[in-house]
Order: sequence, then structure tokens, then C-alpha cells
Amino acid sequence: MSLNSNLVNIVVFASGSGSNFKSIHQKIKEGEISGKIKIVVSNNPNSGALKYAISEGIPIFIHNKVRFHNEEKYYESLSKKLIEVNAELLVLAGFMKKIPDEIVAHFERRIINIHPSLLPKFGGKGFFGMNVHRAVIQLGEKESGASVHFVNKIYDDGPIVAQSVITVNDNESPEDLAARVLVEEHKLYPEVVKAFCENRILWENNKPIIVKGN
Repeated sequence: MSLNSNLVNIVVFASGSGSNFKSIHQKIKEGEISGKIKIVVSNNPNSGALKYAISEGIPIFIHNKVRFHNEEKYYESLSKKLIEVNAELLVLAGFMKKIPDEIVAHFERRIINIHPSLLPKFGGKGFFGMNVHRAVIQLGEKESGASVHFVNKIYDDGPIVAQSVITVNDNESPEDLAARVLVEEHKLYPEVVKAFCENRILWENNKPIIVKGN
């Protein structure tokens, strides 16, 4: 695989509205990101992400335990689809299922996820969506934000590649905080995807670093 030639083949995984997927796709359409979304994978056949993908002519793949209830078929069906589209980067955009360990191992340093907190704080199983923002406020945190990290076999544990920090306002509701963090997510995630596609994420001592482009 060469990230310097042509467009990087991206597979997006999303379970909900897919707002981060949309922000990335918009930058691709504007020519800001040297990638192509080959397919959108979702466990939720009614997700807004799939509806958007269909409206934009992007292929979809519904992947859940209803369709592939056997554990082996569940893994093999996804693996086969990723090979079929020659996937180079997997982008998790609000995907609520754990990626099979075999795929995480195969795509080491090629799966990224966005999380609505300043990891390692408020990460791990159970910390998603409004649960995160409620916890941030309940514990009196002064700052919050968004983190993009590479995925390993543990929830929200992989190496952090970029973060965006905002101040938590006095008497702020979880809903208001969530809305402000989402704005940061929509700016941060496309920047990281762009850096990956331009081969600008370097590794030093097992830590990813984004270097500036020309």
C-alpha cells in the first residue's frame, strides 16, 4: 500500500446520524482530503448515516448479528467486504459495536476513532454520547473536548493522535456541552483523516505525531 499515490480507500463505520462521516465526506467532495469513501458499514439499517450514504451514491453494508449470527460468519463477512474494497483506512464515526480483534490486528495503525472527551479521561465501556458529557459536568471538570485515537483491542485505549480542548462553562447543561464538543469533532476528525491520507502521521516511540504539510 502506498499512501502517496491516488486516493486512499476509506471505509466508514457508523451506527447513528453519521454527522462526523458527513463532515469528512464534505471535505472529500471539496477536494480537501485525498481519499475516497468506498463503503459505509453500519449495524443499524435505519441509521441516518446509511440514508446519507445512499443519497450520495456511496455503497453500504449492513453488518450485525441479525444478518450474521454465527461468530465466524460475522467476522468473515466483514473481513471479506474490507478485502473486496481494498480498504486502507477504517474510520469509526459513532460506531456502537466493537470491531473484531482479528480485524483490529490486521489493520493496526489504520483504524481511527473519535471520542467526545479528552482521553484517557471518560473513556472505556459505557462512556459514549451523553453519558460522557453528564460525567464531565458531574465531576466538575474545567475542560472537555474531542480526541481522535488509533484503535486497539480495548475501548478508547489506543494511541491518541489529536485532541481539541474547550472550556466547560459554569452551569452548562450536558446537552449544551455535547453540542459544543460536536462542533470540535467536525473540525478535528477531517483534519486527522486528511493527515493520514497525506502520509503525515508519523510514529515516534509508539506515539503518533501529525507533521505539517507543505
